[in-house]
Amino acid sequence: MNPCELCPRRCRVDRINKFGFCGAGENLRVALVSLHKWEEPCLVGERGAGTIFFSHCNLKCIYCQNFSISHEGFGAEISVNRLAKIFIEQQERGAANIELVTPTHYVPQICNAIDLAKTHGLNLPIVYNSNAYENISTLELLRGRVDIFLPDLKYISEDAAKTFSNAPNYFSVATAAIKKMFELVGDAQIDGGKMTRGVIIRHLVLPNFRHDAMKIVEWLYKTFGDKIFISLMNQYTPLFRATEHKKINRTLTTFEYNSVVNYAAQLGIKNCFVQEGKTADAKFIPHFNLDGVS
Repeated sequence: MNPCELCPRRCRVDRINKFGFCGAGENLRVALVSLHKWEEPCLVGERGAGTIFFSHCNLKCIYCQNFSISHEGFGAEISVNRLAKIFIEQQERGAANIELVTPTHYVPQICNAIDLAKTHGLNLPIVYNSNAYENISTLELLRGRVDIFLPDLKYISEDAAKTFSNAPNYFSVATAAIKKMFELVGDAQIDGGKMTRGVIIRHLVLPNFRHDAMKIVEWLYKTFGDKIFISLMNQYTPLFRATEHKKINRTLTTFEYNSVVNYAAQLGIKNCFVQEGKTADAKFIPHFNLDGVS
């Protein structure tokens, strides 16, 4: 926390007394604890993934569907002890796993909470759901603590990364981080339809960026083959400040999405999740109301 170098921003601020780029202070801040049924099938089980949505973010995506927590910081401060107890409560509710959503800026506190919860009987897989804008040294702290990595790989274009997420060098940083994630947990393992270990890499296909999406899919397959899962998402919705940019101020067309899916099939990719139907709908966005937090 002092100086903070948890993410590639390396703000080096004293988070005990001030805020860095992400907006987070010293204490954990959580906006929602839920059983989420809209994740990839191998993550939801019978009751849903045990999602914990953390406030703030080290990216500034102008189309973020969770902008009220990522940009505006909605949430409530909790202690490490309380987070550990939330893990146990999610397990008691029948969650398929503990899914940490946007956790990068709280990794030290989360590690402590995981260790504490395990002494009280936590035995669910831990899922680390992040934007992949990560430092290798921060990911190393998760060795032996996280079982499943669920990163986004958002951009291959430097210009798009800067324009839409204020993220310099995104592709080089994110791909190095994803390689580290794979090193930490290895090949994907599925038991009874549930993932117990491995990496699932999400890519949200953006309007007017289908060729970039194809390049990302190709890089993933050339790098990892079918040792990982890829999740191609068609749910992009022009929310928050997306209306300021003509290129992304619309939903994805069926042609754009299908062309990316077909390209993945042509490459021979087998471990790939795709979305069907109209998923670009605000009804799929979690309602951040502090449920399960206190």
